[in-house]
Amino acid sequence: MKKKKNIAIVAHDNRKKDIIEWAEFNWKELIQHNLICTGTTGKLVEDALAVKCLEESVVPPTVSRLKSGPLGGDQQLGALIVEGAVDILIFFWDPMQPQPHDVDVKALLRITVLYNIPTASNRSTADFLVSSSLFHENYQPILKDYEHYIKRDVNLD
Repeated sequence: MKKKKNIAIVAHDNRKKDIIEWAEFNWKELIQHNLICTGTTGKLVEDALAVKCLEESVVPPTVSRLKSGPLGGDQQLGALIVEGAVDILIFFWDPMQPQPHDVDVKALLRITVLYNIPTASNRSTADFLVSSSLFHENYQPILKDYEHYIKRDVNLD
């Protein structure tokens, strides 16, 4: 990871207010990085940061927006993680509301663990991530070597 991180930001509908409040609180940290968001969350984050930047006469960041989660945005994000294009995931998911794309959410979270991506699923963890001394520094995560899995013998009987 370079000093300037690629940060993915996602929030389920019942957590969008929380993610906007968090982004507004941490806007000075976030605008120093590249932001990637799913659907509506991206528009809300972009608008919230634009207001903060306007108040402070700072150029707002460009927010790359993917599809909405249920329309494939979670899968797009997972693909970006596999390609090494995401360094951190901030995902405020709603544990009380069933989602039509629960399998995609589970797959996304699995990929973050597989690729050792720092992941925050609530405001406290997200605050700890952005306040870490590593947040604005180069960092090389240790990735598990899955070569043995790739080269395993497969019994076709």
